[in-house]
Amino acid sequence: MGVSSFIGSNLAEHFKDDYKVIGTYHNTPIEIDGVLCVPCDVLVKAEVQSVLYAFRPDVTIYCAGISSVIECARREEFADALNTSGLFNVAEYCQRYKSQICYISSGYVFGGEDKSYLEMDIPDAITTYGRTQAAAEFYIQKTSHNYLIFRCSRIYGRGINPSQATWFELMQKKLTDGQSTTMDDNVQVGFLDVAYLSMIIRICIEKNVSNRLLQVSTKDAMTHYHFAKKYAEVFGAQEDLITRSKWALPLSKNNMRAGSGDKLAFKLDISNIEGYLNIDMPSIEESLKFTLKRLQGSSVDTTAKKSSRGEGIKFI
Repeated sequence: MGVSSFIGSNLAEHFKDDYKVIGTYHNTPIEIDGVLCVPCDVLVKAEVQSVLYAFRPDVTIYCAGISSVIECARREEFADALNTSGLFNVAEYCQRYKSQICYISSGYVFGGEDKSYLEMDIPDAITTYGRTQAAAEFYIQKTSHNYLIFRCSRIYGRGINPSQATWFELMQKKLTDGQSTTMDDNVQVGFLDVAYLSMIIRICIEKNVSNRLLQVSTKDAMTHYHFAKKYAEVFGAQEDLITRSKWALPLSKNNMRAGSGDKLAFKLDISNIEGYLNIDMPSIEESLKFTLKRLQGSSVDTTAKKSSRGEGIKFI
């Protein structure tokens, strides 16, 4: 659901060679070789029912919605509709037609304290975006009998829609063109290549994992400014083009925290996913080095391989 989105299009590309992939879109018709793309408005229950009844998918991945923290603050009602009501419709019919519902959430369900958040920590979102995602997580866990929730750090990469460039693509373009770019040095998050998320979802599907909430992130976290600096180091871009700025996170209206200018951190503890799936998540630098090989067309293994430690899986 939402195959025209950044994450949706990347997941479709990843799975299309080994699975039959059906992608739905609303206002952005797209074509992906090997993927059947059909129109569907997740806010119209009849359309959701028709799609799920017609194709009877084993797994339904919900990638529709507004993923921009700023855009969610500007359009709160629309964010509520897409990020929660649309998911409710999809989850309801997944239950009816016995399809596993897979939801992509984020660390913004938390309050931004300087700590590593665990899966069991109670969400205390300070943004509209985080609040809608926390509501979606709660609904799925309370109503679905077969679900997967991936609570992710900042996922980066390239999308399929040239008219809707991702923040990563915009940063790349500016640095490639020799233009200066300002990056936030206020909010710390993890930064993970979207290909890693695809691989983790694949592992969960192949292992028949169900009814789990797993946090997906790099081992470390940093601000967008330091991420851009690390990107320049790995990709050989000009570091002096990157300047520091302060992003005032748009706090939700009912939030009592009085410091949108405070330093915030949305660090996700990943010990559970590493232990449960027996994998080794990368650092931000390792993720960027992987991205460099992937985007430059170098030989790179996009699968998980067993490490020398036995049954453990290490991403390379």
